[in-house]
Amino acid sequence: MKLFMLFQQTAGQWPAAEHTPVLLAVILLAAFGTVALFLIGVTVLVRRRSIRYLLVTAALGALVVRTLIGLATVFGVVPMTLHHLLSHGLDFLIAILVLSAVYLSGSSTRSMSTK
Repeated sequence: MKLFMLFQQTAGQWPAAEHTPVLLAVILLAAFGTVALFLIGVTVLVRRRSIRYLLVTAALGALVVRTLIGLATVFGVVPMTLHHLLSHGLDFLIAILVLSAVYLSGSSTRSMSTK
């Protein structure tokens, strides 16, 4: 109970996001990582030229956009409410894209239960 009251008292006193170096470092690291993965995805897409690779690359692109939204939120360009709306919308889009790619992969010749 005391811990809950402590959270209530300090809820409005969290430091502003732009003053949190760790948060900024994590988002920048995520940005570099997602851009690298996206570029690898584009390279593979150009070589393979299939719908499945297009869907996976689109999902990786959505991750890049999601990271950029987080970065824009840290610098106060995107308000927190819009950040949540866009981020969760992109989460849904990423899930749809990945599941579509898996569905288009077809069935496996081996079942998980047989080894």
